[in-house]
Order: sequence, then structure tokens, then C-alpha cells
Amino acid sequence: MSVLESSIPAVLGENARRQPSDTAFTFIDYDVDPKGFAESLTWAQLHRRAATVADELRRCGSTGDRVAILAPQSLDYLVAFFGALQAGFIAVPLSVPQFGAHDDRISSALQDCTPAAIITTSAAVDGVIKYAESYGTSAAPAVIEIDSLDFYSTGEFSPVEYEHPKEAYLQYTSGSTGQPAGVVLTHENVVANCHQLESGLFDISGPPESLVSWLPFYHDMGLIQGICFPTVWARPAVLTSPIAFLVEPARWMRLLASNPRPFSGGPNFAFDLAVRRISDDDMAGLDLGQVVGLANGSERVQPASIARFMDKFSRYNLPATAVRPSYGLAEATLYVASAKTGQAPTSVRFQYEQLSGGRATPCTEEEGGSDLIGYGALKSPLVRIVDPETRTETQAGVIGEIWAHGDNIGTGYWRNPERTKRTFGAKLVTPTPGTPEGPWMRTGDLGFLHDGELFIMGRLKDLLIVDGRNHYPDDIEATITQITKGRVAAISVADDTSEQLVAIAEVKNRGGSDEESLAGLRSIKRNVTAAISSAHGVRIADLVLVAPGSLPITTSGKVRRSTCAESYRREEFERLDVSA
Repeated sequence: MSVLESSIPAVLGENARRQPSDTAFTFIDYDVDPKGFAESLTWAQLHRRAATVADELRRCGSTGDRVAILAPQSLDYLVAFFGALQAGFIAVPLSVPQFGAHDDRISSALQDCTPAAIITTSAAVDGVIKYAESYGTSAAPAVIEIDSLDFYSTGEFSPVEYEHPKEAYLQYTSGSTGQPAGVVLTHENVVANCHQLESGLFDISGPPESLVSWLPFYHDMGLIQGICFPTVWARPAVLTSPIAFLVEPARWMRLLASNPRPFSGGPNFAFDLAVRRISDDDMAGLDLGQVVGLANGSERVQPASIARFMDKFSRYNLPATAVRPSYGLAEATLYVASAKTGQAPTSVRFQYEQLSGGRATPCTEEEGGSDLIGYGALKSPLVRIVDPETRTETQAGVIGEIWAHGDNIGTGYWRNPERTKRTFGAKLVTPTPGTPEGPWMRTGDLGFLHDGELFIMGRLKDLLIVDGRNHYPDDIEATITQITKGRVAAISVADDTSEQLVAIAEVKNRGGSDEESLAGLRSIKRNVTAAISSAHGVRIADLVLVAPGSLPITTSGKVRRSTCAESYRREEFERLDVSA
């Protein structure tokens, strides 16, 4: 059986046979010890624990049943995930409820997938138990505290090979609140995407020897980078929690410096946070010369962020080719495209007027315009830029919707045939030679090809139409962020006659007297208004300045623009700039 035809449990079993005593996963817990308490599992130990979980789960249901994982970021989470797959269940990775507050996203996902069991830990069970309700005709799920299972009994180990369905897990997309969307991903999708990722990211540099990740396991990038990629490629992974990184970003750099030829990654904001919060003292004695790659993905990559990151960390031998702008989404398992290997990320400046009209025309620095990062030449999966109205492929330099096709594309949304057909069942009209008619997955993202390379504009549904012209919120937000240094949401709001541009921006209160503070806010408003007018040729109708942490975000750190628009209409933002 080739790896490509096998399941994730088969790959895990193969690793346990071939390299039983090699370390598979190490989790660094900074809550137990601020310096980091490390706990590891070998491939054989992980395989054995997964089999124990599988045996427990089979008492709660049968092949194809769902099992939700609501556990803190830990080795227990990994064991639960592998145990669910070993049992022939469909895993549903979710976050653990925070601070006793009700989480609509968790309850709506559970209502959608009707799990036979929920796996949690004894520390989190009190917060989880209230989510274990019966839904419709399905019985209330069994709640299993994974750390109360007997993983230590000795004796003969022969795991039961349960039949497993082609589906491996449901990835609930970060935008889902009222209407959850669980992307159905198969074992084949995962293994294929790990291979695509490997050939896309490491065809020149050679594969990494270790993986480092702090991303949440319930998010597509965290699940693939932290759990699936290390397993399919039988390489050790060193993991920690998102909170550990947010509290002290230097921990990320220390883990990169202390592991052999590591690969890691995170959203664009993580690269900005690392620059802002890591001091030269934090970096004393650290050498990043071994880093094979750092994927910057899950939100649009900003050229200025990469420039600042390289400027700071190249002093510690971080290779110029390390940062890899990458594009992906849950519907494609994860990976779709990444910038070329063996060269530093490149950005191109395009005329803003032309971009607003749907075309990409390069221009010089002096002409003004938008700097966009290149996401590389497209190899596998197949990608085409398509006019969403006519469903025909666009010419190079013409902006359209990004469509993808390949073995990594999920099979649809869980029990949602209508939405599945709309997103996963697209067909091209008169496709070019060598291009299949379908089915294509519509990403909902706008982009274009220039010199054979992919460039991304932003979400189709977030496109702002102001004064009859298209404006891309990512571009406007990038301009404002250079001034405010915080998260920004650019939205359009209708008045009696037209759509108006509004931006909500997080700014740090710089202290001082009330008068000084208001003078600072007035200065920000003037600078932003001038910059938006100059760079984008549009007037900003209202700039709302709010405290850090005010903007609603998804699990992957993206700003929820539609929620911002609703909150703005209801006047729910607590403005710092009322008198400014």
C-alpha cells in the first residue's frame, strides 16, 4: 500500500513500526514552568495511546460517527485526534471553551455534526459538559476525559484495526458562527496536501528535519503544520500553545534556534508581533541560520511586514529565503500556493487606479500604487483565475476569482448539499487546453497572474464599491496600519444616496493628559485621511479609533469585517476619538 493510498492511522502505524523509539511530538508547557516544561511521545507511545482511545470510543458508537475534541492545546489533543481516526470515527477538532463563557461557535458546530462522543481533559471537563446536549434525534454524546484512560498498562499490544470511512475530519471554518460550515476532509486529501506542501515549499532547500508550531490545533494551518505534516513525513514536531506565543513571542525564536533545520509558520500578524515585542536581549546567543522556512499565511501577506521581520532577524542569521508567503484555505485541506523556493519574497507595485478597474499594471515607486507580494508559480494543485460572472478563465493581469482543483480539495460541507454545490461544484465554460471542465472549488478570493506568479487581492464578498469604483479593503487597511500600527477594518456603509468608506482602527492610548491624548488622536485622523486620499483616491467618511482588542476576529486572527459593519451601524464601538 503506497502512502498516497493509505489512511492517517496507517501512516502512524508505519512510523511506529519503522522508528518506534524516535521522538514524534514534544509539547512545551509554559503554564507549568515559564521556562518551558517539555513532555514527549515516541511514535510507538503515540500509536499505543491512540489505540487505547479508539477502544474507548468504539463503546460509544461505530464507524463514521463523529467525535468532537474540546481540549486544551496539549499532547492529549493529539492523542484524541489520532484515537478518533484509529476508531474509524470522523474527528471534529474544536477549541476548548474559555473562562466559562458560552461559545456559540462550539455549540453550533456540535449541533451541526451531532457527535457520538466529546473528548476533553479533566481540567476542562466542567466547562465542556454543558455542551453535551442531545440534538434532534441524536442522543447526548458521551464525554470522555482522556487523561483518565489507562495508558500505562503493560502487556501485549496489538491494536484493533477498525474499518474507517474515507472521511478523516470536519474542519469548521473560522468564519462560521450562526451557520457553521464543516469542510469534509478525507484521509486522501490530507496525505495528498502534505505531499503538495512538501514539493511546493522544499523542492530546492530539501525537507525540514523538525517542525515547530504554536498555532491552534483546531485551525487548518495549526492542524496540518503541527499534527499531520510531521506524521506523513515522520519528522519530530515541537509544539506549544498560541497563548504561550502571544504572552512571550521570543519563545518562537528560541524553539526555532534550538531545533534542527526547522520549518514553522503563522499569520502575518505574528510576524509583526515578533518584530514589535522581541528585544535584542531576548535574541542574545540565538542563531536562526538553520531555519528552512517560515510560512506566512492564513491572512494576506504584507510586504512591509516581511521587510521589517527580515531587517530584524537577519542579524541572527535568518536566511533571506526563509519567509515563504503562502496561500491556502480549509476547503483545500490547507495549502494551495507558495512563493518560489530558494529566493527572497518579491513584491511588485501595481497602479491603484488600474487595480480598482480590475486590471493589474505594474508601476514605479514614484508613481504610487499598491505593493503586492507574489505567491509563486502554480504547480499542484491546479489553480485558475476565473471571471465569476462568465465562468471563463481570465487573461494574465486581469483580476478574477481564484479557483482550485486537485486531490487536496475537500468533498464539500457537512450535510449542506446546496452550499457544497455552490463552492465545490463549479464548472468552467470553454476551458483552455489541458484544463479540466470541473469540478472546481471556488475560493471566494480575488487574484490575478502576473509573469506567471499568483497575486491576491482579498475576499470577493469584502470588495468595497465607493463612488462607483472597486476598492480592496486589504489595501486600504495596509495603508492605515502603517500609521496606526494596529488592526484595522475597512468597510463600506450606505447612506441615503451612496456607499461611504468607513474604517475602524485600533490604536494604543499613548498616555499623557487628556488634551495630549486627543491631540494625538486628531493627528492620526488627519494623517490617515490624507494617506487614503493620496494612495487610493477616495475620501474616508468616518475613521473610528478604538482601543486594542476591540475588533472582532476569527480563530485565525482575521478581522470579521461583516461583524464590524453591523457593530458600526448599531453604534456599538467605544470610540476613543469622540471629541477628536
